[in-house]
Amino acid sequence: MKEQKSPKISILVFIDALGWEVLKGRRFMEERLPLRRKLRSVFGFSSACIPSILTGLMPRDHRHWSFFYYSPETSPFKPLRLLGLLPRSLVDRGRVRNMVSKLIKRLYGYTGYFQLYNIPFEHVDKFDYCEKSDLFVPGGMNRGENIFDHLSRASVPYHVSDWRDSEENNLDALTADLVKGEVGFALLYMASMDALLHEVGKESPQVDQKLAWYEDRLEAILRTASEHYEEVRLFICSDHGMATVHTHLDLMSKVEGLGLEFGRDYTATYDSTMGRFWFHDEAARERITALLEQVPEGRILPLDELEQLGCDFEGDQYGELIFLMNAGVLIVPSHMGLTPITGMHGYHPDDPDSDASLLSNVEPPYPAEAITDVFHLMRAESGV
Repeated sequence: MKEQKSPKISILVFIDALGWEVLKGRRFMEERLPLRRKLRSVFGFSSACIPSILTGLMPRDHRHWSFFYYSPETSPFKPLRLLGLLPRSLVDRGRVRNMVSKLIKRLYGYTGYFQLYNIPFEHVDKFDYCEKSDLFVPGGMNRGENIFDHLSRASVPYHVSDWRDSEENNLDALTADLVKGEVGFALLYMASMDALLHEVGKESPQVDQKLAWYEDRLEAILRTASEHYEEVRLFICSDHGMATVHTHLDLMSKVEGLGLEFGRDYTATYDSTMGRFWFHDEAARERITALLEQVPEGRILPLDELEQLGCDFEGDQYGELIFLMNAGVLIVPSHMGLTPITGMHGYHPDDPDSDASLLSNVEPPYPAEAITDVFHLMRAESGV
C-alpha cells in the first residue's frame, strides 16, 4: 500500500556567512533555487544577526549585540580575576581558554553559546555576557519573542537543528524527521561555512568544495522530503557575508600609549572590527576621542547613525563610543583573537561584503529585503 504523503513542508536552511558576495560568480543550487536576492544585514557579528533573524527585531530591541559589555555590578566573572596573576603565555593559550569557558558554562548553567575568547582575566570582572541562554528555544531572548515562542504558542510541530552538533548530525536528524512526515516547518542550522571563510577567505577553491558538499547533501534532503510530502518549499538564508582582510591595526597599543589606566580612567573591549569604550573620566574621553579621530583605518559612529542602525542601546550598554574599522581592516591583537585571519565580518551594513542572501524555489510569502524579514517569512511558512 502506497504511503500517504503529508501536504507540505517548508525547510529553511541557515548557512552562516553565505553572503551575497560569497555567492557572486558561483552557481550554487541555481536550478533548484532560481529565486535569489540579497538581504541587508544588521550591524554587528552573528551574536547580533542571528537574534535579529529569529525575532525580526533590531539589536536595540532584542538586546543582543557583541558578547561582552561593561557591567562590574552584574559581572559573573569575578572569581576569574585570580587567573590574571598567572603568566599571559599560559592563560592566553586557546586550549586553556576553552577549558575555562567550558567550566564556567557548566558551573553557571549557561545554555547559549559561551566563549571567553581573549578578554584579559585581570579585567574580566568588569564585564557581563549577553548570550547566556539558548537562542533556539522558546524564551531564549534577552528581550522579545523568537520564532520558537510563536511556534510553541500556536502548537505548530516543527524541527530545529541543535546548533551545538555537527552539520552531518543535523542533516541526519532532519532526514529522520522528514521520513516521519509529522512536521510542517524545519530550520536546518549549518555553521561550518563561517569558520572556513574566516580561515581561507571567500575566493578560495575550498569554498567551492564546501558549496558542492552542501549542494549534494541538500539534494538528498529534497529527495527525502519529496518522498514524504506533496509540496516541498526550500529556502536558504544567511546572516552576513565575509570581507577579505587586507590591513591589520593594533588599536589596543595606540590607546594604551596615552598612559591612561584601564578600569579607572576608561574601560574598553576590542572586538575584531570595532573598539567599544566606556569613560570614567572626562579627560580620558577627550584624549581617546582625539586619538581615534586621527586613525584613518576607521571612524567613530555618531549617535544618529547608531540609531539608524538599530544599535542605540539604553544606558550605552555596549559602549559610550563605538569606533568601527573600515571594511577589510582587522584589529590585531583584539579581545576576540591574538593572530591575523583571512576573512572577517562585523563591518558596516552598507559594505557589500556585509550583505546576506536568500535563495528559494518559491516566491517568499513575505517581502524580504533585510535579514529581519526572515522571521516574518518563517511565521508565514509555518502557518503561525
